[in-house]
Amino acid sequence: MIDKNTHLNFSRKLFLVLLTLCFVLPTFAQDTPQLKLGGALRFNYNLSSWKDGQKKRGGDFGYDMFRVNAEAAYKGIFLNAEYRLYSEGFGGGFLKQGWVGYKFNELDQIHVGLTQVPFGIQQYNSNNWFFNLTYYVGMEDDHDMGVKYMHSGEKFEYQLAFFKNAEELRFGNNTESSPNRYSYDIVGRNKEINQFNGKFIYKFGKDAAHRLGFSAEYGKLYNLDTEELGDHGALAAHYELTKGKWNARAQFITASNDPANAEGESRDVVIMAAYGAPYEVAAHFNMYSLTISRNVPVEWGPISNLQFYNDFGYMQKKTQGFEDSYMNVTGVLVSAGNVYTYVDYAAGYNHSWLGGNFVDDFSTGNPDAKWEARFNINIGYYF
Repeated sequence: MIDKNTHLNFSRKLFLVLLTLCFVLPTFAQDTPQLKLGGALRFNYNLSSWKDGQKKRGGDFGYDMFRVNAEAAYKGIFLNAEYRLYSEGFGGGFLKQGWVGYKFNELDQIHVGLTQVPFGIQQYNSNNWFFNLTYYVGMEDDHDMGVKYMHSGEKFEYQLAFFKNAEELRFGNNTESSPNRYSYDIVGRNKEINQFNGKFIYKFGKDAAHRLGFSAEYGKLYNLDTEELGDHGALAAHYELTKGKWNARAQFITASNDPANAEGESRDVVIMAAYGAPYEVAAHFNMYSLTISRNVPVEWGPISNLQFYNDFGYMQKKTQGFEDSYMNVTGVLVSAGNVYTYVDYAAGYNHSWLGGNFVDDFSTGNPDAKWEARFNINIGYYF
């Protein structure tokens, strides 16, 4: 077993080397500063099968989110940031992403800051507004604090990254991580630290575009009670096909979390959180996902395209006695100028955000659980 001090020293050295690359290599001069501002305002209607009062009043329609995006570039250094403001019940305001980057050439670049973790199908492993089941366990559109190197060639793509930790909003000595964040991370008495990621993609095909890939992740879990280091890691195999107006994605993930918890505390579950709401997740699981979509161009007034899709996810928990979780979303994305509207029918079994008990649906689960569903319409103006 690697000594934890050796691991920490190596992590520090790698971080410094990658950070130095941002400044020591020659830059491609960009004399004129560039700044682009954008954002979105979204509203949401939903009708849920498990909410009797809501069904009696015909569902609820209200504010979802307002966001501001900023992109800037000057002297070869560029910036990308996105701040989101949700209602208080969903965590309020927080930074989704925010990083500075440097482009070495047309194929290679580096990002430093709160940047997307290179793991699995990206940018999203889903088509719908709810994401796929992968998102709810930190395996889709995750963002952490670190350094990422990216290469994108004609046949091959790869990304290498080191993340010092997940989003850290509280800087006390033994302070738990805040649950007010966009992407799911381990919180509670454990903190994600010193994480390494690698992702490789092989691209091929003429009449159809194929993307075959493999991802790996390994990091440490620092426990606030024992002050010891546990481990967490994951592997993924993924494939994406685009042919004409069709797109299909398939992915397999195996993940394991081994926290160094205090005596008497279960090591079969970890606490994860986003949007201000923590819940339990099985420490060891396999996950399978499959999505398919088709674009249908139309000319209906301002409506120019309909994208029909179905996204499926299955979480196979490895701990004996834990009940598995499922998710399926069928829907259509309606594009009309700057307005994008998701119309979704999302169904879940032992899914925290789709009925159930919320706290332990993704961990122990309930063998007597029923499939629950939510009809959802999300309307967003993106500018």
